[in-house]
Amino acid sequence: MKDIPVHQLKERVSSGMEIMRFTPGDIPYETDTLGAHRDDHYIFFVIEEGTASLMIDFHQLSFSGASLYYILPGQVHHRIHNKVAYGWFIAIDSLLIAPDYRSIFESQLVLQQPFLLNDVLLRQCQEVLCLLQEKYSEDNSSPFYLQVVHSLLQAFVGIAANCFSEFSTPQLMVSRPVQLALRFKKLLPDNIRQVKSPSAYASMLHVSETYLNEALKKVTGFSVSYWIQQEIMLEAKRLLYYSQLNVKEIAHSLGYCDHTYFSRLFKKAEGTTPLLFRASYRK
Repeated sequence: MKDIPVHQLKERVSSGMEIMRFTPGDIPYETDTLGAHRDDHYIFFVIEEGTASLMIDFHQLSFSGASLYYILPGQVHHRIHNKVAYGWFIAIDSLLIAPDYRSIFESQLVLQQPFLLNDVLLRQCQEVLCLLQEKYSEDNSSPFYLQVVHSLLQAFVGIAANCFSEFSTPQLMVSRPVQLALRFKKLLPDNIRQVKSPSAYASMLHVSETYLNEALKKVTGFSVSYWIQQEIMLEAKRLLYYSQLNVKEIAHSLGYCDHTYFSRLFKKAEGTTPLLFRASYRK
């Protein structure tokens, strides 16, 4: 496969979820293409003890002690390195994440960070996940199997959403500029290959380009154009590093008919050519 692999949960399970507890050295799930891929579903990790690390969208994150983390659908990542860690891996179909919970998980304007669990929260997660795994492993032909499993899953997801809601400031979350910035950020991944105009995104959000720009600058310090370019460059870097597509193919997949123009744009933004970027990251 030349492009970044996308792991689909439905190819592994029919229940919409997957759960396992791992101990040092276990591999929670399969990998390919330089160990990096996307998922079409959410992934949650609960680290009970020890240390682990994870590479996600060119950021190396470290986990120690009791911590909770999640990966959003579409984010490019390697498998977790858990040679000295005990914990849990939970894969969940997006359809099983309630809209209120999704709004919490997707509300970060920067890469989500691990949440440190206190003793009470860690115990609650462990108890729910132990029961969830026990019920998940039972005979799936029994009455109400999925209802029980999904109910327990919702309990865990609710705990996780409540934890990460603490990263948001309630006073800010109700402000129109912040809500607009979040809506804009959610539009980018799904549209960036076809839509690169600030005015087009403003139209999608039913506001003027000027107002959208003012909102983004107020909330993030950067303009609409900046965030569009950041998304383009992030996707370009993902493809350069994780896929076998050549520069011309990458340019075309990102919506640029002229690959030389794309290369100039990349060099201006990143300070290096696409090929040199690929070579430096694949040493």
